Amino acid sequence: MKKKLISLPHSHSGSENRIIEEMPSIETIRTVADAMKQLGDPSRLRIFWLLCHCEECVINIAAATQMSSPAVSHHLKLLKDAGLIVANRNGKEMYYRAANTDIVLKLHHTIEEVARISCPE
Repeated sequence: MKKKLISLPHSHSGSENRIIEEMPSIETIRTVADAMKQLGDPSRLRIFWLLCHCEECVINIAAATQMSSPAVSHHLKLLKDAGLIVANRNGKEMYYRAANTDIVLKLHHTIEEVARISCPE
C-alpha cells in the first residue's frame, strides 16, 4: 500500500517529506507503545526479564519475584496479551517464556543495555 503524500505548511530543512514518508504506521506504533507500556511496570519488567532467560511456572515466578501467585498471574496475562510472552501447558501446570519475536529480542537487549546487566550464562 502506497502512503499518501502529506504537504506540510512549512518547510524548515527540506527533508521533512522523506522523513514523513518513512514514518511507521499507526498500527506499528501502537504495537510498540503497548509493549513498552506493559514493561513500564517494574513487576512486569522483572517478570519479562526472567522469562527472557528461562521458562517457568507461576509458582516459581512468584517465588523469584517475591510476589503472590495471583499478582504474578495478573502480570503474566497482561504480558501475554501484549504478545511479549507465550505459555504452554505440561499436564496441569502452565509454563511461560518470552515470545520468540524480533520486538521481544530487541526489548530484552535494550533492557540489559540500559540497566548495564548481561545475560546469565
